Formats: sequence, C-alpha cells, structure tokens
Amino acid sequence: MHKVKGVVVRAKNEPATLETVLVPDPGPGEALVDVLTCGVCQTDLHYKVGGVGDDFPYLLGHEAAGVVSAVGEGVTEVEVGDHVILNWRAVCGECRACRRGEPWYCFNTHNATQKMTLEDGTELEPALGIGAFAEKTLVAAGQCTKIETPLQDEQYAAVGLLGCGVTAGIGAALNTGAVKRGESVAVIGCGGVGTAAVAGAALAGATTIIAVDVDDEKLETAQRLGATHVINSRSTDAVEGIRERTHGNGADLVIDAVGVPDTFMQAFQARDLAGRMVLVGVPNPGTVAEIPLDEVFSHGGSIKSAWYGDTLPSRDFPMLVDQYVLGRLDLDAFVSERIGLAQVDEAFETMKSGKVLRSVVEVSR
Repeated sequence: MHKVKGVVVRAKNEPATLETVLVPDPGPGEALVDVLTCGVCQTDLHYKVGGVGDDFPYLLGHEAAGVVSAVGEGVTEVEVGDHVILNWRAVCGECRACRRGEPWYCFNTHNATQKMTLEDGTELEPALGIGAFAEKTLVAAGQCTKIETPLQDEQYAAVGLLGCGVTAGIGAALNTGAVKRGESVAVIGCGGVGTAAVAGAALAGATTIIAVDVDDEKLETAQRLGATHVINSRSTDAVEGIRERTHGNGADLVIDAVGVPDTFMQAFQARDLAGRMVLVGVPNPGTVAEIPLDEVFSHGGSIKSAWYGDTLPSRDFPMLVDQYVLGRLDLDAFVSERIGLAQVDEAFETMKSGKVLRSVVEVSR
C-alpha cells in the first residue's frame, strides 16, 4: 500500500482538496504509475459539479503522463520504467465493437479492479477510471500507452494532454471527420478541444481551415495552430462567414466543439452539399436540438459524434508523439500554465475565464 497526495472532491460542488490517498500495489492486469503531469480538463470540472454522476468522493484527473513503477501478474503491455500516456479506452478485445474490428468503440473498456481509498477506508471513484491528480495512481495496464520516442522532461506536460482533450479534437478531424488533403474545414468553438481540431485539420492537409469563436484571443491561438481564416461570431454570422470563405458552398467538414443547440445548427447549416458534420463538444444532459428532416435528406452527407475522437490509443498516441517531436504538431501551445497539485481548484476557476487552453499539474518528486 502506498500513501500519496491526491486531489479529491468529496461531494457535489465542494472544493477540490488535497488529501492523503492510499494506493494498493497492482493486482493481476493492473499497473502502478508514478504521475509526472496531468492536465486540468473540463471533464474533471464536470465530475466536481455532479455532471458525470454522483459516485462521490472522486479522485480527479485523467489527462496524464507518468512512469510505470510496478505491474501485476499477467501484464505484458508495459514494464517497470516505461514512460506512458494514460488513456481511458483500454479496449477489451472481446465486445461487439472489438470483434468487428472497431476497437475505438469498445463497449467494455478496462479499469483497475482494486479501489484507491482515503485513509479512513472510503473508496474513491477515479475520474474516467484514472484519477491522476495524485503522486501515484492505479490503472488497468491497458490504460497505459508506452512512449517509445525519447522526450525531454519538460515535454511530458504537453504529451500527457494526448490522454484526453487534445486527442479528442485531433481525432474529430483525423478519424471521425476523415479530413482529406485539400479539403475545407470549419471548427466552431476554439477552446482546448476545438483548437486541437484545428491542429488536426492542418496535420491532415486541409487547405482552408476556418476557426469560429466569440473570443479574439482564442481565434489568435487557433491561427497559430493552423487556422487560415477566423470568424468572431459576435460580429459575423457563423454560417454566412463560413460560406463566404468557401466560395459560397460551405465547408467539406464542420466540427462543433461546443455542443449546444445553436452551434449544432450552425455546423449543420454551414456544410457544403454532401458535407460532413462532427459533434465533439459534450452537450449537457437533456440538451435538445431540432433538425428539419427534409434538410437532412436533401443536403446529404453525414452527421456524426466523436467519442474520444474515435481514437485507438495504441495506434494514435505514438503517431501523434512522433508528429510533435518532428515539429508538425505544436502540443506545447496547449500548455498555458504549469501548476502544482494544491492549485487544481484554482485552475478550475481559471478554466471558467476562458483564458487558458490547459493548466497542467506537474507532480513534484
């Protein structure tokens, strides 16, 4: 048993506090990971406010990089000393999706069997099965994706972000949206996920990349990461602006990285004939958008949602790390500030201001 510090939220809307956490040694199929870095993601805030469930207390954090310090019986994916990115899609290999060759849709992803606890024995529910706002965490070995490419110590903050938000955005463009070279792409909403979708579109070879947001600073960041055009939708109608920048046609692919009815309809209406639309912004429970079925039929194309960017970590993480090292994917741009474990609750407030792409916890040793 390992006694470490971790960030816990005990009840809905309570502050996230630094607590003593007891972490078991790994059992069969499990890995113990010394956490190096962990991004502060919107999903962690959803856990804090009860938007994911009510299985409090939660051990927050999931967007992480670390080093494997111990493995349990039967583990072959990683070994002690491996640098890894943690992921929440440890595919089972046996469900319907896995059997039909689409493991990125796995319906039975693995998590650690044993529970981490508070000192009084209260079991903790780790965010997305990871719980990485901690000095150590216990995960299913399949949640560890080995980093083969040598990195500098300061680079793990950026690479760890591939564990969730950055990959969700990039994957929405590369995987779900299947961007082709020379296509036009519009991204509505340029927070961390939307800006990553812009970067993904650039990586795929799109030649017209339109970033839409209400914040000029976010639009400037989107330009640095590959946007060729920007639209502030406070002053310019998003649909008209996208059409104007695509010769009146609309974009081949429009990505909604917000997930509210207005932006969903903007994305639907801003597509070219037979164009594609991807929803990657997470709607609040109960959100409803009405779409005229005659327009769905007459317009053609497709409407998809992106689960984790349809990402298969074992396939996609190594490729994206290589693109980062080669200078083709600027992951460093997503690291807005580096903080300690004790500053996570403050980082949630900073996130609400919209002035950061990611605050990243660096775990001191």
